[in-house]
Amino acid sequence: MEHLRKQFPVLNQGIYADTAASGLLYEDLLEWRQGHDLDFLIGGSTMKFESFDLVDKTHQSLANFFNVLQEDIALVPNFSLGLNLILEGLHKDSRILLLEEDYPSVNWPFESRGYPISYVPADANLEDHIWKMLASESVSVFAFSLVQWVDGFRMDLDFLKELKLKYPELILIADGTQFCGAFDFDFAESGIDVLGASGYKWLLAGYGNGFYLFNPELKNRMSLPSIGFNATGGRPDKKAQIPFSRRLEPGHLDSFNFGSLKFSLEWLSKVGMKNITTHNEQLINKAWTTLTDMGVLEPRLKARKEHGPIFSIDPKRGLAASLSEAGVIFSERGGRIRLSFHFYNTEKEVEQVMELIKRQL
Repeated sequence: MEHLRKQFPVLNQGIYADTAASGLLYEDLLEWRQGHDLDFLIGGSTMKFESFDLVDKTHQSLANFFNVLQEDIALVPNFSLGLNLILEGLHKDSRILLLEEDYPSVNWPFESRGYPISYVPADANLEDHIWKMLASESVSVFAFSLVQWVDGFRMDLDFLKELKLKYPELILIADGTQFCGAFDFDFAESGIDVLGASGYKWLLAGYGNGFYLFNPELKNRMSLPSIGFNATGGRPDKKAQIPFSRRLEPGHLDSFNFGSLKFSLEWLSKVGMKNITTHNEQLINKAWTTLTDMGVLEPRLKARKEHGPIFSIDPKRGLAASLSEAGVIFSERGGRIRLSFHFYNTEKEVEQVMELIKRQL
C-alpha cells in the first residue's frame, strides 16, 4: 500500500489516525471533482441532465462492490436520514433490540418513536446476551453498528448468519459506516436485511453521500410512505409502480456527491478490497496486541476474536498532548482518545503511535 500514500497529501503533515472521524480526500478524486464542476461551469443544465446517468450508474457500482441487486439499493445523503425514512414504514408495535451506548443515530430514531425497546451490553458475552434475549422475548428488529464508533468493538458476521438462520423473521438492520471500506463485505451472504452507511469515512467518498442495501424479501414485510418526483425516475405515470428502494430517493440526487461515491468505489476496487482488508487486519492486530500487552484496552474487548480499526485509550498522564506534539491526528470520544487506522497507514506508523503511548504509561 506504500505506493498509494502519495495520493493523500495529509499524510505529509503527520500520522493520520482519524479515519473514524473523516476519511481523506485523495488526488485522483480531487481531479475527478474538478472536472465535474468544470463541466457544470460550461454546460449548465445540459450537463446536469446528462449527469442523471452518472447517479444511476452509482447504483451499479454499489451492486458490484457489495454483491447486491441494483434494484435493492437506495442512495441517501447520509445514514441517519435514511434510517429515519425507513422507520416511517416500520409497524408501530414492533419490538426493538438495541445495543447499549451504540451510535446515537442508530438508537435515537427508534427511541424517539416510542417503540418498545430492549437493550443488551456490547461486551465479551454479547452473543450470549442476544440468544437469551430472543429466547425470552418476541423481538421484531435488531439494529446495531457493525463496528462501534467509540472503541472499535466489532460484530461477529458469522454470528449474524446464525442469528438469521434461527430467527428468519427477525429484521437485522446494520450501520456499516465504520465498517464499509475498511473490510471486504458480501451483503448477499451476510444475513443482514438492511445495511446503511455514510460514504465519508472508510469509503473515502467525501461528504453528502450514503446508501442503503436491502434484502429483496424486505419489501414484502414493510412499506415506505416517502415519495417524490425523483422516485418515479421523472415519470409521473409510474407513481403507482415506485420500487421499494426508490422510496428513499424522493428528490434529486447530487451528481457531485454521488459521482464521488461511484468514483471511490471503483478506485477502491482497483486497489482491491481483499488487499485493503489484509493490510487493515495487519494494522489492527499490531495495535490490538500491543495495547493488550500494555493493559490499556477495556476488558470487554480482550475476549473478542475480531476487532475493528478503531481503538480507545484513556488520556491520562497528558497522552493527548504528547500525541498532538508528535504530529498524530486523532479524535476524542467518550472522554477517551480515539485512534483509527486505514490502509494508507503503515505498520511503522502504528508502531510509532504505540511507542508514544507506552512512554506515557
